[in-house]
Amino acid sequence: MAYKHGTYGELRASKVKSSTNSDTVVVYVGTAPVNLVRGYANAGIINAPIKLSNMVDAQAKIGYAADWDAFTLCEAVAEHFDNTVGNVGPIYVINVLDPTTHRKSENTSISVAFSGGRGEFASSTIILDTIAIQDKVEGTDYEVAYNFNTGKVVITSIGETQLSGNVSVSFREVNTSTVQASAIIGSVSDSGVYTGLAALALLYQRENVVANVIAAPGWSHIPAVYTAMVSAAKKINGHWDAFVVADIPLVDTNPVDTIAKAIAWKTDNGYTSEFSKVCWPMVPDGSGRRFHLSTVTAATMQRVDSEHDGIPFESPSNKAIMATGQFFGAAASNMGYDQQTANALNEKGITTAVYWGGQWVLWGPHTAAYSYGGDMDPRSIFDSSIRMLMHITNGFQLRHGVRVDAPMNINERDTIISAEQEVLDSYVGIGALLGTPTVEFIESENQEANLVNGDFVWDLEATPTPPFKSGTMRVTYTDEGFAAYFGGE
Repeated sequence: MAYKHGTYGELRASKVKSSTNSDTVVVYVGTAPVNLVRGYANAGIINAPIKLSNMVDAQAKIGYAADWDAFTLCEAVAEHFDNTVGNVGPIYVINVLDPTTHRKSENTSISVAFSGGRGEFASSTIILDTIAIQDKVEGTDYEVAYNFNTGKVVITSIGETQLSGNVSVSFREVNTSTVQASAIIGSVSDSGVYTGLAALALLYQRENVVANVIAAPGWSHIPAVYTAMVSAAKKINGHWDAFVVADIPLVDTNPVDTIAKAIAWKTDNGYTSEFSKVCWPMVPDGSGRRFHLSTVTAATMQRVDSEHDGIPFESPSNKAIMATGQFFGAAASNMGYDQQTANALNEKGITTAVYWGGQWVLWGPHTAAYSYGGDMDPRSIFDSSIRMLMHITNGFQLRHGVRVDAPMNINERDTIISAEQEVLDSYVGIGALLGTPTVEFIESENQEANLVNGDFVWDLEATPTPPFKSGTMRVTYTDEGFAAYFGGE
């Protein structure tokens, strides 16, 4: 048995007696326009988890730009904090863009027209800290600001200086094309420097929160990134489990613009982890913006969980989303599909979006491991089931971690049993679990050799409540009612 020091949680093989089949913490990894933040180099906003509470907070901490292809984290900010269905947060982001290294090799010089001592120009790639005007000193002759509503740099004269006419302004620009998938995957150096997904390890110690959902819109369609996401989400800090939400691309080597192509792509690229949810296609919001469905799903999970005090026992499927259709790519001829057709995606473990009940909704309650009629652990069927089990193991560790290294006497053993049973009973009370879940301290699972080393195991059995995936009313025609014409009953 491996050496252990701390509280731990494990998912055991399911026990099935029949063959019948929020404070949610969402973390996004990607690129943000931190080049628009003054003093970015010393702000701790590169390869570190940053908490964002609203749009203004996000703009101040990581910047904001409308070019989501270049700055992928801005899509997440918009989905959470500029959503007609309802804003939800906070979220945490890990930005991998470093303007010091991901920049164009040459300076950019432009002519800016000034009037009344004020000039402005549009740019989301400018590194604000590098702006310069010949023979002028920032802070003495002029001030620089950024208007996130218009996407423009604003230069204002100060002091005795009055800039007018056309003025030459120079600056450096970021080059987001130099950010590769390896930066999203990240690593931990021997000197303790964390980058990309590896920086998830910093979240608990810096923010005192545990990641529940991980997404990387604009990157998760890359198989190497997806694999890294699934790996990084398991036992974060050696303890915490999170759920991954990823996308199938609209274009790979060829367009992925039909249901058949999406299903084939998912299978061919191994997007089948039970600890993930896979989405396709994208959705527009009616204002020219297009969202990856993984972003929409992550935000909807957080929104639904918040209605249940952070307990993830309800699927985000069939919940309203900010969308006006399905998007398959600018060159695609696919005109979309209805709920019935979308079920072909669902039965292969792909979540999509459909118009239903007078609104656009997410459609698909399954994990990526699901395949109708296939062989899988029953816990892998529904996203809410596996997330609920993760919630239980993470919760145990959070509740009892403070007990580690204290004497484990009989009273303490029983206190943990009682405390966890109370939690389970409360979950039954709100409908999150079914039946009579149990927690036990079993002699056969606690060998004397392990107890001597201070290693204790509690076994818990629980049945997450399944979603109402389908319902059928069987109606039979009968002629018995005709008796009513003749006074019969």
